[in-house]
Amino acid sequence: MNPDALEQEALHLPVQERARLAQRLLESLDELSDSEVEQLWLTEAERRAREIDEGSVELVSGDELDRRIRDRL
Repeated sequence: MNPDALEQEALHLPVQERARLAQRLLESLDELSDSEVEQLWLTEAERRAREIDEGSVELVSGDELDRRIRDRL
């Protein structure tokens, strides 16, 4: 089934059924094998590397990141 169509169908479910489905989907993430988790992290790393190469994200130093975090707290 097409994921977009499935998403649209799920969004039309009653709220309790959507909540049950959301809970089950989240729980299913805890059941991933090591190789599935590794693949997800690899995909994420590739996405982030592509954003850096495209210049669509702002890179900051570790010190700058620490400062920004402290400022928010």
